[in-house]
Amino acid sequence: MSIRRKRPTDAALLALIERCRAESFTYEPVGVTKLAAAPPGYRLDHWTRSLGRGDDVFARACNALQTWRVHEGAGLTVVADGSPAAGCMVAMSAPLPIGFIDVVCRVVDIEDDGDRFGFSYGTLSVHPEQGEESFIVSRSPAGDVAFHITAVSRPHSKLARVGAPLARRLQRAATDRYFEAMASHVAA
Repeated sequence: MSIRRKRPTDAALLALIERCRAESFTYEPVGVTKLAAAPPGYRLDHWTRSLGRGDDVFARACNALQTWRVHEGAGLTVVADGSPAAGCMVAMSAPLPIGFIDVVCRVVDIEDDGDRFGFSYGTLSVHPEQGEESFIVSRSPAGDVAFHITAVSRPHSKLARVGAPLARRLQRAATDRYFEAMASHVAA
C-alpha cells in the first residue's frame, strides 16, 4: 500500500506497475469472484444497476470498461498496460479525505460472450485489501443492460485492518462512483 499527499504522476504509477510486475496475487484462489460464496475470512459483495436498454447502451457500456473510463470517471488516476486483458497490469490512485492511496492490480480474466463483457482484477502487494473485483456488463434477451460489480476481499494491510469500518465506507463510496461514471458514459 502506498499513501501520498499529492496525486501521483503517470510515471510514478508506471514505476509501481514495474515494481509489482513479477509478483503473485496476494490471495487465493484466483478467480474468486466467480465462486458462489467467499472463502473463509473474505467478504463477498455484489451490486447491480440497470443501465437502460438496447445494443447501443450495451456497446457504450462495454467501451467504458475497455477504456478504463469507469475507473477514471470515478475519480481515479489510472495507468495500465492497455485495455483490460488477462495479465494486464493497472495502477490506480484514489483520493482519500487527506491525500491519495495507490493500488496495483493484475487482470485475472476477461468475460466476452456476446451478451456479457467485462473483467476481473486481483490485488498485488501495493493494495490495502486482498482479493478480487469484477466489472461486468450484461444484456438480457429482451435487451435490458445492467452493470454488475462483485468484490471478494479482506483487509491486507495493518491500516486496513485497524480502519476496517472506514475502509468499507471508502470501498462502498468507490463502488457508487463506478456506477455513476458508467451511467454518465452510457448517457453521453
